[in-house]
Amino acid sequence: MGELILVKLGGSIITNKNVPFSEDLSAIERLVKEIHEARQEKNFKLIVGHGGGSYPHTPAKEFHTNEGIIDQGSYEGIAKVQDAASRLNRIIVRELIKTGENAVSIHLSSCGIAEDGEIKEMFVEPIKKLLDFNMVPVPYGDVCLDLNKGCTILSTEQILNYLGKSLNNLGKEYRVSRIIICTDVGGVFTGDPKINKNVEFIPKITPKNFEKIKQHLIGSLGIDVTGGMAHKVRHMLELAKLGIESEVIDAKKPGLLKKTLLGEKGIGTVITKD
Repeated sequence: MGELILVKLGGSIITNKNVPFSEDLSAIERLVKEIHEARQEKNFKLIVGHGGGSYPHTPAKEFHTNEGIIDQGSYEGIAKVQDAASRLNRIIVRELIKTGENAVSIHLSSCGIAEDGEIKEMFVEPIKKLLDFNMVPVPYGDVCLDLNKGCTILSTEQILNYLGKSLNNLGKEYRVSRIIICTDVGGVFTGDPKINKNVEFIPKITPKNFEKIKQHLIGSLGIDVTGGMAHKVRHMLELAKLGIESEVIDAKKPGLLKKTLLGEKGIGTVITKD
């Protein structure tokens, strides 16, 4: 049985989160090149999700989109958040195609529905077919219509969590084997290593030790309406309980994403069931 790897390119890597609507094109070009090189050297199915960084988070904060439909401006917020998120998505897809990967956008705003801020249902049949064709689906953190709130913001981790559960062990020739979370730090720490050099690196997180360490997990720098590291870890722990291992790596260091895709482990923080 072949493997299916899910990758999340963090918004802090592909954009400058403190400057609205500013992508880091050189970082994007390097990361998609590493992805393509790994796919040339090893046979695996791939889904590449990505965060929004300074693109959708800016209008999402302005219109309080994550709070739902709160006034007439909320409808403008839905449109502007979706537009901003999809603009960044087109950049990622374009650069993947340039390397030789047949990448296709997946818009949760038009193929999913949420309930109280969580994915209730997502139409995954096109994703399954794209994987059968060995193409690369590219979902992203997006605004989503919500049955109770009217609208909400769904993070890439929530999407990967849903896909991990939905696509695992389909009875086909592949299964979800690993999730790689690309950030701008070397894994999970007991604080922000960019601010405090005395924080400790956490090499492994399991359901057993999460309660002890979650107090140390802090939010991301800059604007982030979908939560920080604690949010990421919680969603990956759900998949860990199903036997799907994740790893949080520093994708600002050239070559680490490629090494992780090719099977190297322990580069960052491993999130596993035991």
